[in-house]
Amino acid sequence: MEDSPCDYPSDIVYTQEPLSGYRFGGYLPVHLGDTFKDGRYTIHHKLGWGGYSTLWLAHDIQQNRWVSLKIKTADTSQSSQELPNLQQLEKLAAPHGLGSRYICHLLDAFIHYGPNGIHQCLVFEMIGPTVDRIISDYRELSDSLDPQTILKLSKQLLKAVEFAHAAGVGQLDISGRNIVFGGKSLSYVSESIIFAVFGSPEHEPVTRLDGTPLHKGFPPSLIKPVNWEDWLEEFHEDIRILDLGEGFFQEEVAPSLVQPGPARVPELIFTETSDYRADLWRTGCMLFFFVFGTYPFQSEVEDEVLVAEMVDLLGDLPEEWQPAWDEMQETFEEGMDFQGDEILDLEGLFNKEIGEPDLAPLVPVIRGLLGFLPSERITASEALDLLGDDEEDQFA
Repeated sequence: MEDSPCDYPSDIVYTQEPLSGYRFGGYLPVHLGDTFKDGRYTIHHKLGWGGYSTLWLAHDIQQNRWVSLKIKTADTSQSSQELPNLQQLEKLAAPHGLGSRYICHLLDAFIHYGPNGIHQCLVFEMIGPTVDRIISDYRELSDSLDPQTILKLSKQLLKAVEFAHAAGVGQLDISGRNIVFGGKSLSYVSESIIFAVFGSPEHEPVTRLDGTPLHKGFPPSLIKPVNWEDWLEEFHEDIRILDLGEGFFQEEVAPSLVQPGPARVPELIFTETSDYRADLWRTGCMLFFFVFGTYPFQSEVEDEVLVAEMVDLLGDLPEEWQPAWDEMQETFEEGMDFQGDEILDLEGLFNKEIGEPDLAPLVPVIRGLLGFLPSERITASEALDLLGDDEEDQFA
């Protein structure tokens, strides 16, 4: 089943999960109105998609609530650690409640048999848009979240990391696409209110160029996700970490972790190894994003450029990495400047671009999390202490 035999009537097809993913071992073809688990869950809209899953808005008829239904590709359904990771976190969370720990609350899990294989289905609480989407929208308007909201989001993310690390789970895949706002305010509303906020689903039929019927493993149409234009709850909803599919237990050897582009941690570049403390580096990058509206490092491909950006912002590399860095720099053009005419450290950048006194406590936290060596990074608990967190929900 290839993309080529199918007709592409509109841009919707180009911007959604690739049709080549609808093969044996790939995505489950989902239609609006489909039901799962003996009719308990009905599909009403699409929330998003990734390389290994699709995410849907569903209604739980048993609990009369809206939920998020994640359907993993058949190939990853057996190998993914997401369900064991969530179950491990739930053990520690009880009786406090996993949802209160800023990691998406798992409500149900089941297996679904489809034309492309056997799919693991995870039912989560209702979620809102990604942090990436909301903050980018603000930035496009030359605006930002207010300082108190930024501080709230920062503390919640640090508490999620603190909680997961205390439970022995690492590699949370912390990124703006995997951190979402909660959807508590919409969990029990009527269908008319849901569609007033989400809009009606847009979809485009998929047909073969030769006019013959589609293979049963293809969806009859591709559906455009919710655009969230009418969602205005970022000041009221808490955040959730959504995806723990790459997670591992800390006592295990860390797997080969997928860390594309600017998300790569420096130890992976210089030592080809990483552990759960990569979460701390990536948390520092996310807090930077909360404050500045952009990520601290931008290079998508070249390690040399990425390391140069790190050095410009954070200072000299550890001595043991310096010989390798000297060798890497030989590939640079003489005098190349990756940060523009003026290179500023983190504090200087904050004073020049932000200057908001209420956000100043985040500067040493971000700097502490962005230690080059994993052993130099402050823990999430230490970061919360620096921010003066006084809530009684810390984990030893």
